[in-house]
Amino acid sequence: MDNDILKVLYSQDEINEACQRLGKQIQTAYQDKFPVVIGVLKGATFFMSDIVRATDTYMQIDFIDVSSYHGGTQSSGDVELVTDITTDVSGRDVVIVEDIVDTGQTLKFLLDMLKGRGAKSIKVCSLLDKPAGRTVDAHADYIGFEVPNEFVVGYGLDYDEKYRNLPYIGVLKPEIYTNN
Repeated sequence: MDNDILKVLYSQDEINEACQRLGKQIQTAYQDKFPVVIGVLKGATFFMSDIVRATDTYMQIDFIDVSSYHGGTQSSGDVELVTDITTDVSGRDVVIVEDIVDTGQTLKFLLDMLKGRGAKSIKVCSLLDKPAGRTVDAHADYIGFEVPNEFVVGYGLDYDEKYRNLPYIGVLKPEIYTNN
């Protein structure tokens, strides 16, 4: 897998430091609350695990699965709810945990859905932010790293369900996804 990576953007140690930093920020913000922390499957799985372990406060955990990439390298713009949360968020503080905010389409979909269900407040924690990819007005409140407009994989992020298990975040060589 390492041979498919053009360059490493963030090492395992840098990711761990970012998770500790973000976990402490969330801990401070929600110290006397009981938020619902919603991880966006599958990409945010590793990140969410590390974030919640770095947060010393009470929280409820849930997961949601949405899809907009459908196996490609760019969002189709068509967001599909694959698996819904099981928690009633009405009147609750919610923290969405995302792997990356790219076009913002998925995040906007989630924000609109949770607002419509009566969430008291909604904040977003994203490992990566790619503002150059943004097509809608959606942003994260807690951000690990800003990334360039390149196709990144690792630490939960994938291409065609591969590379999620890399311990770092790297740029995938273009020939890997342009030859398929």
